[in-house]
Amino acid sequence: MLNFMVNSEGTLTTSGYAITIVAIIILFLLGAAISGKHFEKAEKKPVSAKKLVFCAMGIALAFLTSYIKLFEMPFGGTVTLFSMLFIVLIANWYGPGTGILVGFAYGLLQFIQEPYVLSFFQVCCDYVLAFAALGCAGFFRNQKHGLIKGYLVAIIARGAFHALGGYLYWMDYMPDNFPKTLASLYPIIYNYSYILAEGVLTVIFILIPAVTKAIKQVKRIALENV
Repeated sequence: MLNFMVNSEGTLTTSGYAITIVAIIILFLLGAAISGKHFEKAEKKPVSAKKLVFCAMGIALAFLTSYIKLFEMPFGGTVTLFSMLFIVLIANWYGPGTGILVGFAYGLLQFIQEPYVLSFFQVCCDYVLAFAALGCAGFFRNQKHGLIKGYLVAIIARGAFHALGGYLYWMDYMPDNFPKTLASLYPIIYNYSYILAEGVLTVIFILIPAVTKAIKQVKRIALENV
């Protein structure tokens, strides 16, 4: 799988480099374009101090709760205390452009917190693209149950980039006793095991009536006069 992106030595092919670079460019151009459209509709009003404060708070809370690990995988990846939710909330409140940029900033903090470097493109997959992808939740902000829909899409998008990094750089860490019939799916199974576990816990948490009410109240404050 993905043989067109990685060669027999486990390094990126020309196609692999091209696709990874294009993915990075598209993601950040998308964030910038969406943010630009938002500012045009808002008659080019400057970013309010309140918005900056809420974005900073979202990053800080995500970073803080990422240290509260409910379960940790042997080769990286953890089930945290709802850390992804705070980035998704920012995207849900202020849109995908802001969400992608906030996710990018959070990814840099994750890299500083616990860096693991095999190559530039591995860092892009595991930190830059994976956490920036959480901002995709903003595309569902105006839909019914948009927070839940956006959160689920966001964590699936994050897992996709981790899985891509797994195919490119982490296949050598596959357990010897792992079923050969599932070997090609190992990066997907490994990464989504902890991401979806946290996702299920987070969705249950969001659906608690008191939590749902609290999130709506905070959203109203976050968007008031912005």
